[in-house]
Amino acid sequence: MATLDGPTHQIRIRQHFTYVNQSDKGLSTLYFNDWNHAYSNKNTALAKRFAEEFNRSLHLAKDRERGKTTIRTIVDQNYAGLDWNRIGNMDYIAVSLNEVLKPGESIQLFFTYTIRLPDAKFTGYGHLNNQGFNLKDWYFTPAVFDDDWKLYNNINLDDLYTDVTDTRINFTYPEDLFLASNYRTSNISNFPGGHHVQLLGDNRKNCEIILTADDRFTKHVTEHVTITTDIESNKYGEIAQGISINRVSQFLNENLGRYPHGNLLVSEFDYSKSPLYGISQLPSFIRPYEEQFQFEMKFLKTAIRNYLKESLYLNPREERWVNDAIGYYLMIKYVEEYYPDQKLAGKLSRIWGIKNFHFAQMDFNEQYALFSMLSARKNIDQALTTRNDSLIKFNQKIANSYKAGLGMSYLSAYLGEKKVDSTVLDFYQNHKLKQYVSAKDFHNTIKKYADKEVDWFFDSYVNTDKKIDFKIKKIKKTEDSITFVLKNKRGTNVPISVFGLEKDSVVSQYWFSGIDTTKSVTIPRQGEDRLVLNYDQKIPEFNQRDNWKTLNGFFSSNKKLKFQFFKDTEDPYYNQIFYVPIVNFNLYDGITPGLRLYNKTFLERPFQYDISPTYSFLERTLVGKASLRYRKYHNKTGLFVTNYSFSTSTSHFQENSRFTTLTPAVSFGWRPDDLLSNRRQYLLFRYRNVFRNIDENLEGQLDTEPDYGVMNVRFTDVDNNILNYSSWFIDAQHSSDFTKVAFEWEYRKLFQSNRQLNLRVYAGKFLRNTTESNFFSFALDRPTDYMFDLNYLGRSESSGIYSQQVIIAEGGFKSKLENPYANDWIATTNASTNIWRWVEAYGDLGFIKNKGQNTRFVYDSGVRLNLVTDYFELYFPVYSNRGWEIAQDNYEERIRFIVTISPKTLIGLFTRKWF
Repeated sequence: MATLDGPTHQIRIRQHFTYVNQSDKGLSTLYFNDWNHAYSNKNTALAKRFAEEFNRSLHLAKDRERGKTTIRTIVDQNYAGLDWNRIGNMDYIAVSLNEVLKPGESIQLFFTYTIRLPDAKFTGYGHLNNQGFNLKDWYFTPAVFDDDWKLYNNINLDDLYTDVTDTRINFTYPEDLFLASNYRTSNISNFPGGHHVQLLGDNRKNCEIILTADDRFTKHVTEHVTITTDIESNKYGEIAQGISINRVSQFLNENLGRYPHGNLLVSEFDYSKSPLYGISQLPSFIRPYEEQFQFEMKFLKTAIRNYLKESLYLNPREERWVNDAIGYYLMIKYVEEYYPDQKLAGKLSRIWGIKNFHFAQMDFNEQYALFSMLSARKNIDQALTTRNDSLIKFNQKIANSYKAGLGMSYLSAYLGEKKVDSTVLDFYQNHKLKQYVSAKDFHNTIKKYADKEVDWFFDSYVNTDKKIDFKIKKIKKTEDSITFVLKNKRGTNVPISVFGLEKDSVVSQYWFSGIDTTKSVTIPRQGEDRLVLNYDQKIPEFNQRDNWKTLNGFFSSNKKLKFQFFKDTEDPYYNQIFYVPIVNFNLYDGITPGLRLYNKTFLERPFQYDISPTYSFLERTLVGKASLRYRKYHNKTGLFVTNYSFSTSTSHFQENSRFTTLTPAVSFGWRPDDLLSNRRQYLLFRYRNVFRNIDENLEGQLDTEPDYGVMNVRFTDVDNNILNYSSWFIDAQHSSDFTKVAFEWEYRKLFQSNRQLNLRVYAGKFLRNTTESNFFSFALDRPTDYMFDLNYLGRSESSGIYSQQVIIAEGGFKSKLENPYANDWIATTNASTNIWRWVEAYGDLGFIKNKGQNTRFVYDSGVRLNLVTDYFELYFPVYSNRGWEIAQDNYEERIRFIVTISPKTLIGLFTRKWF
């Protein structure tokens, strides 16, 4: 019995549970899932998971917004009280029995408890602002015992693993709400102030309930299954929606078999938890798809997910990939069957200016290879058998699901569609509603129908993150045959398809397997003018740019150049060069429009170039930058990447005074074994060459040589966590005039009280310094930036608004103190803490030492408006070595600001949680 109190967001529960020991072991302790308790405090697994994804909402939540479980009593059938405990902040409870429960025996338990539902803003579950409720995993369910207990925390992955039960829930809820559930409803009655309903689920998992302020769910009774849904389209008629829903239900029945329960819940809320990522998430007024296609894909995606989840009882935390493989394979099959000509860009593919993009020419189903390869190209792909809670968010939400479905499509192309369709149908019909189903059962079913060897699919494709990459070499042709060599570039021994094309028509197709390194094959000639590997994109191949060979001679095999506006997907048949207009700004060049030329596609590639010439209207000359980079990925962990680069830039640092840099560099990157960790370590070697052309009117003011070179070595260790951020680096520089070392440590801590402390320590020392100026000296508040690393808007300004820009480097001070340079050593500390929300108090103190002078103690303090950390901040000095600055003249000139206008840097704020 469960009674929902709307105003307090609490559910009072009295639960009668009969537990049968189906194992062969005696049990003295029983475990029950209590996932509502995951919202109870700042130290739960859910709160920590949020922090890993740069989400502070649960940490900063008020107590009234949190969920919580309060247990009153737990007794057995003899009404004897039972001891229970919750280990730490775990989302399950352990109930100690008074006697050992022997195999085959049962015990009745009676729970009395109250749950307070969380605010739905955290995960979507709980109470909504409009008085609605989304309930899932809300009451106690038995944990699974399979040789040992399968105990998992709630970390917002929707993967609760619980035993199968026969459940009856007498549910009472407020009169102004409407109910929809995945369970059957019975004995519906009304009374003053509320409703009562009995929810019935036989051989089911958890009961889901959606309570809404409006009656928006409709029931569709199809030939095969009864569907309750609120998914709709304003521009697609109700009758047409009914026809589409019937088509989907028929498709699922034909490919999976009859749904074993009385009701399938397909909700807008469920879709929002697992949407079709990509172009289909654009606002409705600019979505490129026809209404029917858009509605059916949305409905199909959610229906398949719930169809499988509610009837195939695999362990979703450890073997989720099986449901993904079946589900996304059926989505691919549905589009091939009903929408074979559908383009990924939809109606946009017919618009002038867009239709020439390779993206616009891609079929809808090619997105699965595109998104799964996005992860592989970044070297963050993970095996399909990786536990759900160990997946990077992008893999957990998108890439691994797509790769699983694409793998089934791969098998279908290799074995034949009928064999894979029979596998899916057989597996579902023979394993639905069974309590302990595993991926091994799926493996055995595939082998049952396969007439070819398929162990490669599990050994290489499913169980590892090995890349697939082949190429064609050494073609020889005669009048009646073609001989060529297939090279396995990655050593991943899987089958590869070869297509023969005459113009754009397929005239032959072959499969070859057992290729460890190279294999010479001969095929009959049937008019082919090209041979193409993986032409139908069924195989998620790492690099398709070398997948084709022409039979018309060497020169015709050279790819043509393709100049294209803006970034695009990778087109393997062209050498793509992208161009896009850009605009930069600094005080001396003014607004500098230009053109950026680059080869970076949506998928990362090893070699990249980026050339950005711009025109300075103030100086009436060309400025800009260019870079070449080769990136080599190694392992997933440990030393995972090496970058080789050469870059150059040129701009002006004063009127009619230009600087130019040339920088060869190599860097190495390390990451920990836990790919979810945000910790990274880098070792950089670079040699910065600086050339300066000085205005003749300024030549007498320059106190250093105009040209110089600096060898720079830096080791950086950063752990980017929103609750506990820490980073440090050691930096060494050597040139003909000086040698110096520096150390920086930065730490940010968000405490349980929601107070945040920011600390930074910087120390630097000259080992050798023969210069007579402060150009290479350490600085308290505004480094000279002789390496030209910092993005100053007006780097040579000593007064005016541009001089008030602060970049936290070296001393990190905000006040402009007298004699702010140190040509011997410097040691400073910067600290701040919040007063109210983003208003903080800051303070800086330190020591600086110049040759031949006494050590000076320096300090400043003030108020910081930390609007977006490191991106937009304001500093208001209050007190320093100069006294009460706030009371002095021209105070507005002392206010400092941080501003970041780089689009790439700002975009990183939103993408960092995914990778």
